[in-house]
Amino acid sequence: MFFESLTNADPELQKQIIASLGKLGGALSLSMAAIGSALGAGAAGKSAIQAWKKCYAQNRMAPFMLVAFVGAPLTQTIYGMIVMNAILRTVAAGAAMYHNLLLGGLMAGTAIGMSAWMQGLCAAGASDALAETGKGFVNYLMVLGVIETVALFVMVFVTGAIS
Repeated sequence: MFFESLTNADPELQKQIIASLGKLGGALSLSMAAIGSALGAGAAGKSAIQAWKKCYAQNRMAPFMLVAFVGAPLTQTIYGMIVMNAILRTVAAGAAMYHNLLLGGLMAGTAIGMSAWMQGLCAAGASDALAETGKGFVNYLMVLGVIETVALFVMVFVTGAIS
């Protein structure tokens, strides 16, 4: 019904609606990625606080490096923003159908956000392990890097597909 009324609308209004729906894809890309970053950073942050508490309770030095684990999921918000900017450039150029931009932004943002969330859960485990043993920081970062790669792949390939 919406699309039938859209075809009968003024051509200028049609362009505005189509551009707005395309832009919504960009907003979804950023928003979904940011939701994942918030969930991931929250999970990692909670674990880091618990790990520091254990160290303080045992009168041991609390490792500051846990902050790196907490911040790891935040980069995915930047990837969502990069996809959003690519979508906005495509909307401005009028080079793609809004369906592709809307769905591309939603799916890219969701995949990037899930990567951030899972990275945060792994960072939570890394926080606990590092605080308990004082060892393995680089190994834990490598695991987080592998998970980050998923978000990077999504960003690069979706941006390439919609540009």
